[in-house]
Amino acid sequence: MLPDLIATRSQLRDGATTTAAELERCIEAARAPANTHSFVRTLFDAARTTAVQLGAANQPLAGLTVSVKDLFDIAGQPTPAGSTVLSEAPVAVADCPAVARLRAAGASLIGRTNMVEFAFSGVGVNPHFGTPAAWDARFGALPGAPRVPGGSSSGAGVSVATGAAFLGLGSDTGGSIRIPAALNGIVGFKNTARLVPTAGAVPLSTTLDTACAMTRTVRDAIVVHEVLAARHVTRSPAPLSQYRFAVPSTLFLDALDATVARAFERSVDALRQAGAHIDTIDLPAVLEQPAYGFAAPEAYAWHRDLLQRAGDRYDPRVRMRIEKGATLMAWEYIDLLQARQQWIARMLAGMEGYDALLSPTVPIVAPRIADVAPAEGVDKAQDAARDAEFFRVNNLLLRNTSVVNLLDGCALSLPCHVQGELPVGLMVWHGALQDDTVLNAGLQIEQLLQKQ
Repeated sequence: MLPDLIATRSQLRDGATTTAAELERCIEAARAPANTHSFVRTLFDAARTTAVQLGAANQPLAGLTVSVKDLFDIAGQPTPAGSTVLSEAPVAVADCPAVARLRAAGASLIGRTNMVEFAFSGVGVNPHFGTPAAWDARFGALPGAPRVPGGSSSGAGVSVATGAAFLGLGSDTGGSIRIPAALNGIVGFKNTARLVPTAGAVPLSTTLDTACAMTRTVRDAIVVHEVLAARHVTRSPAPLSQYRFAVPSTLFLDALDATVARAFERSVDALRQAGAHIDTIDLPAVLEQPAYGFAAPEAYAWHRDLLQRAGDRYDPRVRMRIEKGATLMAWEYIDLLQARQQWIARMLAGMEGYDALLSPTVPIVAPRIADVAPAEGVDKAQDAARDAEFFRVNNLLLRNTSVVNLLDGCALSLPCHVQGELPVGLMVWHGALQDDTVLNAGLQIEQLLQKQ
């Protein structure tokens, strides 16, 4: 596995490498075939300038490379959000807060990463700019036909997995950080939403959107979260034997494919052998949400004028779901807000007494791109079959992760597969503002699983 941010900072301090050398390695990776379609815009020259100016190893990010999802404002650049609809929009006059905090910590921005159009999918497919293929950060190229990278932060995930970036800034509304983390064998941390500003980012759901990042390791995730949230993570040296974990049987373990089931069971067994207390529990049924829940009506409120002017330029799969939001009545939306708070209370009551919950991040391994991506020159029956498979896969990929967003919670996805398996993510999660406990537990779990 590639050296992580913290290891590289140590090498910088010891004089074993330089920011210029590390940047050129990342640029080489960004230009490699593994990153085809990962970037919609590269910033190599600007990154070189930053690496020279801000290469001091005493900064949290030490002049090292960061990729930025295409929905975040970067001063002087347009913010297309993975679409052609906003290609002529005015350039951003300032960095969004998340980007500004990364720059202030010494980050070199290597490029804007590809994404699902307007962030509306967990699969990672983009018909406008192509679809990057998943890459296993732990064990290298995936066997067989190219597989979906997960979305919506697709290019961000691949940029980190391939070594083009030490961290990928992205967003998570229903799993858009954790899904690509799981499918690319890297770490993704979805913090409690309120901890990092989402201003200056094209919204999907103003209720659920979270600004966060993917990294190579959990210890890097802690450093990056501290930068993005402008807060200190309270560290705990507690061993796994002092943690109480719960595995919810409701929904999260349904219809697991064989690879995911094997990796998850092996991970839970390893935690038990390390002395962790683990119970299997039932939780309340997931909150029912009409018309794609919060995302579609909140997205429609933002998009309705654009749809009238340029609806034919949207990915039809994205447009269909956004327009579904127009069908939700005001009273239904208000009822949904109230129902969510009641459901959160029931969920937290069921989780009481546990430090964190454990689940597979997603229930399946990455499907082949060819099975779900729209294609030119196919007949209507083939196109309809791909649409059906896309929506089936999308629902599965979002199923586990979206529960945490509805809960207003925090979650960490870390790789739990071994060599010879497709990437699988283990999700460690809890309710709002339990970020430090989840990160500390995840650090201990990662150290254990890396021995497998």
